[in-house]
Amino acid sequence: MLLVAAAALVVAAVAAGSMMLAAVAGVLAVVLGAAATKITHSELMLSRQEANRDRAAQAKAYAALTEERIAENRAFVEDLNAKVEKDRAVSAKAVAELEAALAAAHQRAAEAIRSRAEEARKAAEAQVESSSLRQRVADAETRAADAIVRVAELEQELDVVRAELSALQAAAKKGVSAA
Repeated sequence: MLLVAAAALVVAAVAAGSMMLAAVAGVLAVVLGAAATKITHSELMLSRQEANRDRAAQAKAYAALTEERIAENRAFVEDLNAKVEKDRAVSAKAVAELEAALAAAHQRAAEAIRSRAEEARKAAEAQVESSSLRQRVADAETRAADAIVRVAELEQELDVVRAELSALQAAAKKGVSAA
């Protein structure tokens, strides 16, 4: 706006034909041009400061959001670790119970085998009571067979629980490393 006014003043002074008026119009045009430049520069600096303030506010907001995400991630990792430890404790207890049951079943199987052997020995010594002893031997063999089957079942259950425990531990490691 100032430059247009200065240009119009110079054109009017040249049209008037006065050298003095043209010189004054030229100086006035330079002063108005400098004023226009200064105003433009001031507005540019204000807009840059405003943009810098806006970027600083965005950076602070992003930093706050990042801190919030970090806190959420830590809470997630702690929760996952707690769940893994709980599952590990439950699995360890189940393994211990199954191992105890397996040991008891082994002992019962050994006792049944000893009992069967004892019954067989008694049957050989006492052929007089052979029919009675045959029945006892058959019962002992049945108990021994049942005990052997139970031992096999418990061993299989123990293998399954151990595999599940290994899978849980592997999943926990993957979950922690992914987080």
